[in-house]
Amino acid sequence: MLTDLTIKNVAIIDSLQISFKPGLTVLTGETGAGKSIIIDAVSLIMGGRASSDLIRSGEEEAVVEALFDISPYGELQKQLNEAGFDVGDELLIKRSLSRSGKNRIFINGAMATLSLLSDITPRLINIYGQHDSQILLKPENHLRLLDAYAGTVTLRHSFSQLYNRLSELQEQLASLDQAERNAIQRFDLLSYQSEELAKAAPRVGEEEQLVEQRLLLASADRLGRGSSEAFERLYGGDGAVLGQLKRIAGSIAELSTLDQTLCPTAASLEEGYLLLEDAAITLRNYASRIESDPVRLQQIDDRLDLLGKLKKKYAPTVEELLAYQQEITTELAWLGSREESRQALEADVIQLREELQRAGAELTGARQQGAVKLKHALEAEAHQLAMKGAVIEPTLEPLAEAKASGFERVEFLFSPNPGEIPRPLAKVASGGELSRLMLAIKQVLPDSDVPTLIFDEVDTGIGGATSELVGQKLKNVAVRQQVLCITHLPQVAACAAQQLRVEKRICDGRTSTRIVELDFTERTREVARMGAGATISDAALKHATELLAAGMVPMKR
Repeated sequence: MLTDLTIKNVAIIDSLQISFKPGLTVLTGETGAGKSIIIDAVSLIMGGRASSDLIRSGEEEAVVEALFDISPYGELQKQLNEAGFDVGDELLIKRSLSRSGKNRIFINGAMATLSLLSDITPRLINIYGQHDSQILLKPENHLRLLDAYAGTVTLRHSFSQLYNRLSELQEQLASLDQAERNAIQRFDLLSYQSEELAKAAPRVGEEEQLVEQRLLLASADRLGRGSSEAFERLYGGDGAVLGQLKRIAGSIAELSTLDQTLCPTAASLEEGYLLLEDAAITLRNYASRIESDPVRLQQIDDRLDLLGKLKKKYAPTVEELLAYQQEITTELAWLGSREESRQALEADVIQLREELQRAGAELTGARQQGAVKLKHALEAEAHQLAMKGAVIEPTLEPLAEAKASGFERVEFLFSPNPGEIPRPLAKVASGGELSRLMLAIKQVLPDSDVPTLIFDEVDTGIGGATSELVGQKLKNVAVRQQVLCITHLPQVAACAAQQLRVEKRICDGRTSTRIVELDFTERTREVARMGAGATISDAALKHATELLAAGMVPMKR
């Protein structure tokens, strides 16, 4: 709810601070005192058009601040926190207007955009008057009002779910149609690639093995010559190392019989001889196995070349080649079964269309029944609110194509006078009529998620018993929501829990506006003034006292 409103330098208001209470609050005062300016200030908070004409003469900047208690509105708090604003149970909105054009918006001290302001404030406050009957002037809201009254919100939600699912399937079907033109070419291309990879049959680790084999085959002559030459020098040729080592070992062995300290050396020479002899035999055997194989070398080169081309075309490594081959296999399977997929999708679409038709027919029927009942309920309320003979017609216009909300468009048509053809509200309803129509709607549709309602001109063109009825109806709405009402009728003012008098005064040659919260005594005099005029008699005071006492009694329904 709106708890505080601060206005600085707006029109004839220099500085004004208003604290609002729950329930019904009325703003009263002489014509021209500045009550409409307060509505203009709230409109700015709601994202209304900012004009430098609103800035008080002689000032460079106008400021409006509104403090809301949003403790029951966790989703709104979450939205603002996710948007980067530090918001708890209180929400402070500030809007400043500058003659230089540098207008700014702040939410809890942080700068915000006009689009965000326009998004969140309609969930906090609605104004119903000559310029701001946003709910009733937008036909898209009429469907929501009818569904709320007819109890079709659940049916609408179910319909919306079917509609969204059908839309998804139709988009998938459209994608298949779009892709069908390229599907055959894609299938042929992937088939060729799959065949090429299957024929090549690359294996993990194969490339490394081939590189190793190629190196051996390419070096066969060098390996053979080198190992044979080493064998000859060790064992086979004249002056071979092993022959010389054998003679040296024999000589040292003889010497060790004379000097025992040479025994280890003699043993080492003998061991070395045996090791070199094993190495020589190994080299001889190795050299005998080495053969030059140009054919196998060419095969390896060809295979490595094939793998290189495949990697260049499809993937940088053999492992990724195999992964791509698997992807091709999967896609080929899908392309091969696309007709089956399409048939299954078409069957699902047909089934969902039938379900949507049944759900839509049920929803339309319930809405039609609800529209008849809503018409009678609203007209009964309107007739009590000084609109005798008014016709309110909730019409259902079939749509060429279904929407997520159903098969029809809903709009409330209105005729203020008998015999006139009902027409759209925006074209025929006056500001006072719109306010009273919204008041009538609030009687038959009491639940709302908007915590604060402002009624302006709700009492235009009415008086007497109707005035008392309007006051009691406002009071009924205020049981559930905070209601602010600008009124000139004492019968309406008497029903309020809080009364604020708007006064215009002149100080140092400048006109300004102030607001005074009235106690019971002051309310009595103000209500008397509203009924009797400037001269307040004892009879007027007595009547005012009676009105205030009557205003405290709930209306009998």
